[in-house]
Amino acid sequence: MQIAPEVADAVAGGRPVVALESTLVSHGLPRPRNLEVAREVEAAVRRGGAVPATVAVLEGEVRVGLDDGALEAVASGDAVKCGVRDLAPLAARRGSGATTVASTAHLAARAGIGVFATGGLGGVHRGARETWDESADLETLAHTGIVVVCAGVKSILDVGATLERLETLGVTVLGYGSERFAGFYLSDSGHPVPWRVDTPEEVAAVAAARRELGTEGSAIVVSNPLPVAEQLDPELHDRVLAAGLAAAEAEGIGGKEATPFLLDYLRRETDGASLEANVRLVLRNAELAGAIAVAMAGA
Repeated sequence: MQIAPEVADAVAGGRPVVALESTLVSHGLPRPRNLEVAREVEAAVRRGGAVPATVAVLEGEVRVGLDDGALEAVASGDAVKCGVRDLAPLAARRGSGATTVASTAHLAARAGIGVFATGGLGGVHRGARETWDESADLETLAHTGIVVVCAGVKSILDVGATLERLETLGVTVLGYGSERFAGFYLSDSGHPVPWRVDTPEEVAAVAAARRELGTEGSAIVVSNPLPVAEQLDPELHDRVLAAGLAAAEAEGIGGKEATPFLLDYLRRETDGASLEANVRLVLRNAELAGAIAVAMAGA
């Protein structure tokens, strides 16, 4: 594992650092917008007061903190999507990979980073009663002590079942400025959160209390909803998502291919409105994560 000097110095000095995933850069956004957004997200972390640490695997080496050349390499699209289970084979073969929520959280925690910002978590897929299809994000968060700032789980998933799984796995879920769980493109997923917080300092206090109580072995998920004025139009979202689910079923698309298919379908059928909502929520999450990292460093 190679940790960028700025990141290593900040971790060693107890200064705030925020980890960032690279799958969004490599697979989640079209080129060349993906590289622009990657730079904007790092800048948002800095606005929050922290050092950004984008995580990826390049030529078999885990990199925590990327220079601009490495960021461009990830954005080129040649990096494979890399979960926790893929890290060892990829490293052994000297391959390059973009890290998911699960693998980013795992590697960030190993590097001593306590806060991670992403867009939306993976979760329980629709129809999982028959397919058992569930994102590896959930199990990883169950045994990784990191604060994850997100806009809920991707709205193409079964949000209610995902929240049930997070409860079973002992993952703390906080609603930032809201009693409702964020709906990714939407402000409200239709489900409540068990606990509300309104400041970065409150999140830091929860993290500190967990350490005192010995319950810090799992993640804290901070649900950060888009403001209503910035969300995707709910009627448009529901109509296009229903059509996308039907299209995926007709084409026999499932498993790990379902999420990229549906996200791309939404992007096309909303004329890019879902993409812009995605960018807005990622930037907001990055800035909030920076502020939370500052509060945790000062706690």
